Amino acid sequence: MKLLETVKINQWNLQSRVVMAPMTRSFADQETGIIHPDTVAYYAKRVKHGVGMIITEGIAISPEARGTIGIPGLYMDAQTEAWKEVTEQVHQEGGIIIAQLWHVGRLSHSAITGGIQPVAPSAVQANGLTHRVGLPYEMPKAMTVEDIRKVVQDFTTAAINARLAGFDGVEIHAAHGYLIDQFHFPWVNFRKDEYGRNRYLFLEEILQAVSDSIGSEQVIVRFSEHKDDAPLFFWEKPEEEIKEILEVFRSTGIRIIHPSARSYQKALAKHELTLHALVRKYWDGVVIGVGELTPEIAEESLANGEIQLAAFGRPLLSNVDFVRRIKDKKGIKDYNSKVDLQYLK
Repeated sequence: MKLLETVKINQWNLQSRVVMAPMTRSFADQETGIIHPDTVAYYAKRVKHGVGMIITEGIAISPEARGTIGIPGLYMDAQTEAWKEVTEQVHQEGGIIIAQLWHVGRLSHSAITGGIQPVAPSAVQANGLTHRVGLPYEMPKAMTVEDIRKVVQDFTTAAINARLAGFDGVEIHAAHGYLIDQFHFPWVNFRKDEYGRNRYLFLEEILQAVSDSIGSEQVIVRFSEHKDDAPLFFWEKPEEEIKEILEVFRSTGIRIIHPSARSYQKALAKHELTLHALVRKYWDGVVIGVGELTPEIAEESLANGEIQLAAFGRPLLSNVDFVRRIKDKKGIKDYNSKVDLQYLK
């Protein structure tokens, strides 16, 4: 099976094409953002059984970047130091580990951010409640240019800290209606300045700054059509959106991208193709597939070249030995939220 093959992606030698998708697990102390010691075993166990690449849960780039309780950070020395044991253990087991860097923007509350008002491209309040805590989203502050520059620097600092902590690279979370994606979101970005005229400028500046700091070959980008707080949203012109965002990736030297779909096999609302098929039409770099994948769907997509890596979420919560089970042709245990959403598994 191609899914179980070793593969070299950029400078990384992966023991399989299986990726552990990022999943919010709230593994850190709320006050300090320092990870719980058991986080080491959580990631290392999956790699021990053959996962090629781990993408961590979202890691906050600053206190105000957090969207719920228990979010780990990479903005302080103590946080960086705590991650070192995780990366060391993953490497000892033969794996590659990527830090997903995250800022939720308006999808937060001052009770979570340490009293800091959430920010957004424009002062537009989100509908719904914060994850886990269930607080109503607050009215965000419209970002000034100085605020934007600070966030760009925060992403850069977190990326540098990730490398100091031993991570093999970083993933910039530009999906799901979080801060970077809010600039792409016409329901939120009503700016009249250059960040309104060019909705992808903020993303471009972050990618360029991070790439200049740690090297573009160590950077992955996650993006999506769907927004967590706006389930009815869809791109009016999907083909144009894809071409525009892919050009940003090319211009900043990015070669690995992670298009995020709720369902890998479902076509976009206003296009006959799926998200990943449309991306492949215009992109010759590495694509990580994700979206309720099964080993069978992943194998077919790897074989036809639509993706190069396949990311799994819930199956890897339910099956620490997920890759081993595929090799041995054993059944995959179904995801059970009552069991698999425990603090650690």
